[in-house]
Order: sequence, then structure tokens, then C-alpha cells
Amino acid sequence: MKIKWKSIFPASCFKGEYPSPKPKKVVSTKPRSSSTSTHRISIEEMSYPNTTQEDLSISLVGSNLHVFTVAELKVITQHFSSSNFIGEGGFGPVHKGFIEDRVRPGLKAQPVAVKLLDLESKQGHKEWLTEVVVLGQLRHPHLVKLIGYCCEDEHRLLVYEYLPRGSLENQLFRRFSASLPWSTRMKIAVGAAKGLAFLHDAEQPVIYRDFKASNILLDSDYNAKLSDFGLAKDGPEGDDTHVSTRVMGTQGYAAPEYVMTGHLTAKSDVYSFGVVLLELLTGKKSVDKNRPPREQNLVDWARPMLIDPRKLSKLMDPKLEGQYSEMGTKKAAALAYQCLSHRPKSRPTMSQVVKILEPLQDFDDIPIGPFVYTVPVDNNGGVKEKDQTKECETPKERKRENGHYRRNGHRHHPLKSPRSPNPQSQPQSRPQSQPSPRQQSQSSPRPRLQVDKYRNGRGSSSNSPPQNIA
Repeated sequence: MKIKWKSIFPASCFKGEYPSPKPKKVVSTKPRSSSTSTHRISIEEMSYPNTTQEDLSISLVGSNLHVFTVAELKVITQHFSSSNFIGEGGFGPVHKGFIEDRVRPGLKAQPVAVKLLDLESKQGHKEWLTEVVVLGQLRHPHLVKLIGYCCEDEHRLLVYEYLPRGSLENQLFRRFSASLPWSTRMKIAVGAAKGLAFLHDAEQPVIYRDFKASNILLDSDYNAKLSDFGLAKDGPEGDDTHVSTRVMGTQGYAAPEYVMTGHLTAKSDVYSFGVVLLELLTGKKSVDKNRPPREQNLVDWARPMLIDPRKLSKLMDPKLEGQYSEMGTKKAAALAYQCLSHRPKSRPTMSQVVKILEPLQDFDDIPIGPFVYTVPVDNNGGVKEKDQTKECETPKERKRENGHYRRNGHRHHPLKSPRSPNPQSQPQSRPQSQPSPRQQSQSSPRPRLQVDKYRNGRGSSSNSPPQNIA
């Protein structure tokens, strides 16, 4: 007896969406022990629903997914109220909702996120179906949980668990958000790496193909969960080294060899992980046109500095304020450098990435308390210092105003050389306002002024006055 996808989904879900089924070789399952789960349905088999009962033994029928109606989802989201709007995903708007006990028997009351798919293109429906198949069969603590779906007439909706922290992209790059601590960043990196490792090490490997900060969702404890599996592909089987497919993904995250050739491997996901790890270290987006031209592509600009200890501190996110493990930073930077290698074979596997990252959460060489340099801005102190300076200069200025200087303990007139003869006697009566030194210099003979000037050490450093040039 054969079971087709049309017996699982309503007939409207396939209406005019795919060509007529073509013969396709069904890959035999690998030997399994009694404790291993049954062979899951592949993503490629989804397009041509002519598989056998054995291949469909674990399908949506036994996946505990709930099939919702549009009317139920309207109640859950309060008619998709704008007050419940969470954001716009790659394939449509997302609204927050709440499932009550009376809505669905056997389903506990809980908040949910409802994503409405935009089906103007056939590609949108295929990605919707891919998400249902992948998340309907694969369960892991670091994959977002799919609760159910709706396929009614032209409506295509997905119902997920609600994750209150939103995406890593919002937490990391939102303008006025609080900075993520070092340990939290490493926790997110480890969780995301475990999610990818689970996909790559599955009995039928899955290549995520769209790993990026906006597809990493966070629960209240900052546990990372991968979402949006619309672009996922089955990994190569048997002797195949790669999967040839149309290039899709996000600029700045896609591996260079995949962009150039369309050859997709698990190492393509490893490269994308390296980009996200670099974003966690630097606090910068993978691509930002607002940065200087040489820095707009984060990987091209930052990768050479990841293995230079002298430049590494300059790459770190300023929001961390120096509160990060120096040893952990070096190890994370070296790992990011490996993941971003242009040679896929030089990149580590995601299982190796997890082993390297896990210890980095527990490093205790983080400085205690932030290093803060406070610029003195005490106006009173500034005024006081200025007054003190003025007090120190006042006696000198007073002497200068009185036209007297002290040299070697003797009192000298500013226009009188120590060796010059005594000046003519001055009248006994002095004017009330004594002339300034400048006025005195103007009233003195010019030759004596020049000689006295240089003898008192003012003007040129030469021992003799400069010669006048006629």
C-alpha cells in the first residue's frame, strides 16, 4: 500500500503547485539498530509524492503537529491585530497569539507565533512545505518547535512556539538595546552550533543553507533555536560530495564556493556560522553600506586581523567595554578564522565547533567591573585651578606692571643694564599712573633698548643682537 502526500495534506495544498510526479529513485535506508528512529521522509521526496509506507512511517501523521483552521488562528491572534504584530519575516508577517485550552483539546495553553506565508510565487509554497516536513520530523532543543500549520484554500500558515527574546539580530544590532555579555554571546554561539551539528549528523543529513543572525531565535534564558527552514536541503548521499542547487541565501553569509558554483555541502553552513560568530565578536553586521568602503563586508575586512593578537582587541565590540575573556576571545577568533576559510576542507565540522566553543563559556579571566575612564568635568575644580594659576601669576604680573624685575637677588630696572652708569635723577614727585614698560621702552634711546633686551635674555638666543639689514 502506498501513501501519498495528498493523503496527508488537503488536496488544495497541491493544487497547481507542482508538475506531475516523475519517477525518482528512492535511496535505501542505512542499517539501523533497534534503538534508532525510523527513516524520515526526505525533502526531495516531498516534491514527488510517490513514496512507500516504509519511507513514510514517520511523517506528519505521527509528528504530533496540529492542523489549525483559519478561523481558529484568527481567534488565537485576535484577527491578526496590529497590536500583536511581531515583525516581517522573509516569507510573510508574524503575529503573536495565545492558545487557550478550549481552542484545541490536548494542547496546553501557551503563547505562540503565527507566520502567514506570502504565496504570490510557487517558491513560497515550496518553502512552506519544506518547513513543515523538516520541523514536523526533526525535534531538538536548539530547533524552534513547530506546533502546527494551516493549509486552507489559499491560506498557508505556520504556528511556532513563542520565543520572547526575538532574534539574535535584534538583540545584537538594535540601536538602543542593552549589550549582550560575553558569556551570553558564547552561550548563543554554542546553542546555534549544536542545532547545526544535529542537522549535519542526522541519519539523513540536512543542510540548513540560510544560517544568519535573524534566523536564530532566543528564549527567555537566551537559549538559541534555529528557525526558517524553507531553504533547507538534504545533504549528499553515497559517493556524492555535494548537492547542486540554485544559489539562494543571504548576502554576506553564503559561502564563496557555493555562490560561485552552486555546490552545496555541510561546510557551506560552517562558513555561515563563522560569519555569525564574527558578528558576535565585533558587534558589526556582516554587510553594512554605511561603513567605510573597505569595511562594508565584515569578513573581507576583519578575517586577516582574527589571528593578529595586536589587532584583535580593536575588532571587539565596544559595547562589551573590555568585559570579555582574553583567552576565550583568542580561541573564538581562531575558530572563526578557520570557519571562514576559502577552502571548504580546511573548515572544521560543526561537532568540532561545539567542542571548541563549549569551554569558552566558563573562562574566568574576565575583568571584574567595567574599566571606565572618567573625564574631570567639575566646574568648581576647574575654576579653582584657574584662580590658583592666576594667583601664582599675579605677583609676577604686578612686578612687570611696576616695571621692576629681580635678577640674582638685585633689583633692576627693565631698561637699565647692570653695568650702565646711573641714570639721571628723577623728580621727587611721581605721577599717579606710572608708565608701562612698553611706554618706557619707547621713551628710551633705541640703541640702549636693543642692548638691554639681549642682555636680559629676551628675544634671540644669540649672544649679540642681529645686524640690521639696510
